[in-house]
Amino acid sequence: MTITAGGGTAATSEQASEAELDRLDAWWRAANYLSVGQIYLLDNPLLAQPLRPEHVKPRLLGHWGTTPGLTFLWAHLNRVIVQRGIDAMFVTGPGHGGPAVVASAWLEGAYSERFPDVSRDGAGMRRLFRQFSFPGGIPSHAAPETPGSIHEGGELGYSLAHAYGAALDNPDLLVACVIGDGEAETGPLAASWHANKFLDPVSDGTVLPILHLNGYKIANPTVLSRIPERELLALLEGYGHEPFVVDVDADSDHMAAHARMAEAMDRVVDRISDIRAGAVRGEPAERPRWPVLVLRSPKGWTGPRTVDGLPVEGTWRAHQVPLAAVRDNPEHLAQLEQWLRSYRPEELFDPEGRPATELDGVAPTGTRRMSASPHANGGELLQPLRLPDFREQTVAVPRPGAVTAEATRVLGEWVREVVRANPSNFRLVGPDEVASNRLQAVFEVTDRLFAGEILPTDEHQSPHGRVLEVLSEHLSEGWLEGYLLTGRHGLFTCYEAFIHIVDSMVNQHAKWIKVSRRIPWRRPIAALNFLLTSHVWRQDHNGFSHQDPGFIDHVVNKKSEIVRVYLPPDANTLLAVMDECLRGRDLINVVVAGKQAAPQWLAPDAAVAHARRGIGIWDWASSDAGEQPDVVLACCGDVPTLETLAAVSLLREHLPQLRVRVVNVVDLMRLQEPTEHPHGLSDREYDLLFPPDTPVIFAFHGYPWLIHRLTYRRHNHERLHVRGYKEEGTTTTPFDMLMLNDLDRFHLVADVIDRVPGLGVRYAALRQHMLDERLRCRDHTRHTGEDAPDVRNWEWTAR
Repeated sequence: MTITAGGGTAATSEQASEAELDRLDAWWRAANYLSVGQIYLLDNPLLAQPLRPEHVKPRLLGHWGTTPGLTFLWAHLNRVIVQRGIDAMFVTGPGHGGPAVVASAWLEGAYSERFPDVSRDGAGMRRLFRQFSFPGGIPSHAAPETPGSIHEGGELGYSLAHAYGAALDNPDLLVACVIGDGEAETGPLAASWHANKFLDPVSDGTVLPILHLNGYKIANPTVLSRIPERELLALLEGYGHEPFVVDVDADSDHMAAHARMAEAMDRVVDRISDIRAGAVRGEPAERPRWPVLVLRSPKGWTGPRTVDGLPVEGTWRAHQVPLAAVRDNPEHLAQLEQWLRSYRPEELFDPEGRPATELDGVAPTGTRRMSASPHANGGELLQPLRLPDFREQTVAVPRPGAVTAEATRVLGEWVREVVRANPSNFRLVGPDEVASNRLQAVFEVTDRLFAGEILPTDEHQSPHGRVLEVLSEHLSEGWLEGYLLTGRHGLFTCYEAFIHIVDSMVNQHAKWIKVSRRIPWRRPIAALNFLLTSHVWRQDHNGFSHQDPGFIDHVVNKKSEIVRVYLPPDANTLLAVMDECLRGRDLINVVVAGKQAAPQWLAPDAAVAHARRGIGIWDWASSDAGEQPDVVLACCGDVPTLETLAAVSLLREHLPQLRVRVVNVVDLMRLQEPTEHPHGLSDREYDLLFPPDTPVIFAFHGYPWLIHRLTYRRHNHERLHVRGYKEEGTTTTPFDMLMLNDLDRFHLVADVIDRVPGLGVRYAALRQHMLDERLRCRDHTRHTGEDAPDVRNWEWTAR
């Protein structure tokens, strides 16, 4: 449906009287005035005096172009919220339109409730203007400091995925998601259009995508604004939506524009109500065609038409600050004052700067205000998970290495119980890999969520499932972030190499948490938990493209207070670690664990103790017997642990007199100093594990230089030698992968001989033998296509 707003007079809809539209327009003008003031003004907020250069900020920062469209939409959403008693939240895709969201929150009173010094009067307005994009103030985007926001929007593409994550398990919530037409060109946003196939109209809320077409990005036209309307409508219909289009041009009468938008908004909300009511009645069973609203409006609407003889409104020049150098250019200063006064602020605010009574009733009250929605401060709604005792799923380990198990399969049995115990506030998310990653036990109690066509040959597909799988890491990540930010819990499982696809999304979430932790009214949210499996050392069958452990390096760059990295060596330790992760708040937890059958090292109680320590000596594998060790063999990760123990076994056989200490690391951040990370060991604790003057051979799951980075200020760092992934890989056997990267048991023994004083000359023949063993194993793989039996079937035996 297309609703146009041209230059003529438009009839109002039955739902919107002329008086209501007048109030809407006044509210919109007030929000626009406040938005322009934030970008430009340092003082004189009510224009009580003629505007002078000193009233203007020395540095002009912010984005005007998208702002008037955002305030227009906010005003009209408020109208239906008030009339229909709707609970709604506003996700701002073009989050750089921060002035609009801040202005709306201030008008609604929520801003002053959160920041009492920014009062709802002239003095508060002055502070509101001064703080925007100002040293010691607030960012120009819809940041954590912005009431009502869950989406910063500085990096585009994630708004719609966040909106759908927010709507899951929130059946009474309407999530209005504004998508900028520049944002609509991003890959993550393109995939997110398919999220409507994963929404249950009974148990989930509603997402209203609002595609805001204002024509331009920073300096270029946008794709969707330049395609024919029939093509745009076909695209949106192809995504499964029913489009409603409102067109406004620069010459449109504003009251006509309000009338058309009010009519469209009423029809959209009516359609949503019909869909939901029909779903509750159970008719029909086919997937609903949810509305999508398209607003075409000029970029920089209501701003300067021309500046210095060049067109601005409706062009890319309106994107950021339409009038530059205002302090130094009298013509621009006069034009700014004219622009501000065009909103008639004397009608909108009383002499003390309080919003005029005419604006009362436009916005809802209490938590119905979108700027005060508790869903936008999810920690207020967060309920702890009911976590079953993971010890019921542990593996019996009578002695180290006596049994084998698939760590993630064991974990899946516990996650099944977590899903069972938390039927409405926990989701398992991933890109089509739950079964591949051995977590399929969850399908004993739930299905994959899918509202599209389900065929008889499909397995575990249902419109009511608790597992979200789609072959887009971006959409999976966005779903989970939106779910967490609105007060729920979840787990993201992914192949290790491809979690890099969401590196930038994790960046943004980490920044959000970092800032939120310093805002008193932002309540803690559940941790963002990653389980990375199908990892580098067991992707020998898929090859080089699937071999990359670098997400760990990426995460440890984030603020230490919010990142945790765990590499449990076996299934029981994995269970203990994941239990801790699901209890976390305001954290990003990364857990790396294999899915292949592997020896199990620790009995349940020992695994719990080891997980809680995060690092420890394995005395059952060591031979220093309380004396100063000759060498420390450290390991972090399941496969490096196995290879380290195999190396220890060789050392016991060939160098029984050597005093070897084995140190296993679960919590990677224990290696850092406590001044750098809250989990860091003190120097004294570190030195007790890794005695000064003792060589340390460290077998690490990831890139070896990360260990050096974490320990570079530790005593004895010059004697630390790290083996890990060196970007050598191919389609080969598991052990050949290790040999390609010098992480195999034979190379570790050679490293010991090279680095323990006195061994090099005396045991040169043994070292040569180790290298010959590598050649033997490689030849075996080349001739048979599998690893040598003594490697493949190796078992730890206590001596």
